[in-house]
Amino acid sequence: MATATTKSSSRRSHTSLPVIAGSSLAGTAVEWYDFFLYGTAAALVFNEVFFPADDPLVGTMLAFATYAVGFIARPLGAAVLGHYGDVKGRRATLIASLMLMGISTFLIAFLPSYAAIGVGAPLLLVFLRLVQGFALGGEWGGAVLLVSEHGDSTRRAFWSSWPNLGPPLGNLMAAGALAILSGVMSEEAFLSWGWRIAFALSAVMVIVGLVLRLYVAETPLFEKSQQKAKSETRRMPLGNAVRGYWRQILLAAFTRFGENAGFYIFSLFVITYLTQILDLDRSTGLNAVMIGMVVALVTIPLFAILADRIGRRPIYISASLATIVWAFAFFGLLDTKNTVAIIIAVSVGLLIFAAYSAVIGAFFSELFPTEVRYSGVSLAYNLASVLAGSLAPIIAIALYNWFDTGYAIGAYLAIMGVISLIAAIVARETQSVDLATVGDTGRDDDSGENPSAADETTTIEAKQQPSAAVAP
Repeated sequence: MATATTKSSSRRSHTSLPVIAGSSLAGTAVEWYDFFLYGTAAALVFNEVFFPADDPLVGTMLAFATYAVGFIARPLGAAVLGHYGDVKGRRATLIASLMLMGISTFLIAFLPSYAAIGVGAPLLLVFLRLVQGFALGGEWGGAVLLVSEHGDSTRRAFWSSWPNLGPPLGNLMAAGALAILSGVMSEEAFLSWGWRIAFALSAVMVIVGLVLRLYVAETPLFEKSQQKAKSETRRMPLGNAVRGYWRQILLAAFTRFGENAGFYIFSLFVITYLTQILDLDRSTGLNAVMIGMVVALVTIPLFAILADRIGRRPIYISASLATIVWAFAFFGLLDTKNTVAIIIAVSVGLLIFAAYSAVIGAFFSELFPTEVRYSGVSLAYNLASVLAGSLAPIIAIALYNWFDTGYAIGAYLAIMGVISLIAAIVARETQSVDLATVGDTGRDDDSGENPSAADETTTIEAKQQPSAAVAP
C-alpha cells in the first residue's frame, strides 16, 4: 500500500494540469469522433446502405432511430461506469470506456450491408451502436472529473472546459473525414466502401488516447475519498447519488436541454435539412458544420475564462435566451439557400453551444461530493442526452413532415431553450464551491445531503446551504 501510494504521488508530481487536461481532451475527442461519425454517416450513408426505403426521408429517419439507440444505452453506461469510477477510480474507468468505444466503432467498418445479409445488417449495427452509447455514458463525467478534481476553484471552469472541446473536435474530425473521402471518390465508391475507412481510422486514434490516459495519475480527491471510505460504512455510490442528490441530477439535466437539442440540430440535422429538404450539395452542410465547429473550439475556453470571473449562472442564462431567439433565425437563414447565410446560421448556433459547454463541466462537478461525483455527473449529463439530444433529429424530421416548414422545428428548439432558462434561473451559483467539502455536514458550501450519514438525510435536506444548487 505504501509503495503504491508513493508511486502515485511521484507520478503526479511530474504531471501538470495542462497535461491532465490534454489527456482528457484527447480521450473525449476520440470517443466523440466515434460517436459523431455514426451520426454523420446516418445522415449521409446508412439510410442507403442499411435502411433502404422508397422515401429518402423515411430511410434517414430509420437511420437516426439507430442513432438514438446509442443515447438510450448511455444512462446504463453512466450508471455502471459511474459506479465503477466512484469505486475503482476515474482513470481506470476512462481507459475502459475508451477501449469499448474504439472496438465497437472499428467493427462497424466491417459490417456487411443490407443488400448482402438482409435484416442482420441493421441488427448488428444496432448492437454496436448500443456498445458505443454504453461507453460514452461513462466517458464525459470521468474526463471532466479527472481535470476538475486536480485543480482549484479559481480556474475550474477553464480547465474543466477542456474535455468539452471533445464534442466539437470529434465532430469536426468526423465530418472532415467523411467530407474528404466523399470528395476524392465517386458516389458509388463512397457508399460501397469509402465511408468504412473513416470508421477503421478509429483504431489509430484509440491507441493515441490510451497512451495519454495511461500516463495520467488518479485524482487526489478520489484517493482521499478512498482512504476515508475505509473507516466508514457506505452505501453503493449510484444509490447514494440517486437518493441523496436527485434534485441536483434533475437540475443539471434540465440546464442541458437547450444545449443538447441545439447541438444536434445545428450540427447533425442541418445536413439532412440542406441535402434532402433544400436539395443542396452535401458539401455545403459539411463545410458549414466544420466552420461552426472551429468557432466552438476557439470560443469554449474564452467563455470558460469569463465563467471563472462572473460565475456559471450568467453564462447559462445568456445561452438559453440566445437559443430561444436563434431557433427561429437559424431556419430563416437556411431557407435562403445562400452559402454565406448557412455558414452564419450554423456558426452562431455552435457559438451558443460553446457558451453552454464552457460551464457544464465545472457546474456539474460542483453539485456532488467526491464519493458519488462520477455517478451523479454522469447520470445528469446522459439523462439530458436521452431526453433532449437523442430525440432531436427524429422530432425535427417528424415536425417537418407534419408542418412542411423549418419554423416548426425552431419552435421545438425554443421550448428546449426555455427549459434550460428556467433551470438556470432556479439554480444557485456554485462558483466558489470547494470540491473537497461538497456534501460535508455543517459546512457553508454544502450542496446536498451527506450520503454517508443515512440518519441525517432529512435534517440536511431541509438545510439548504448558500452555494447549493437545487432543482424546482
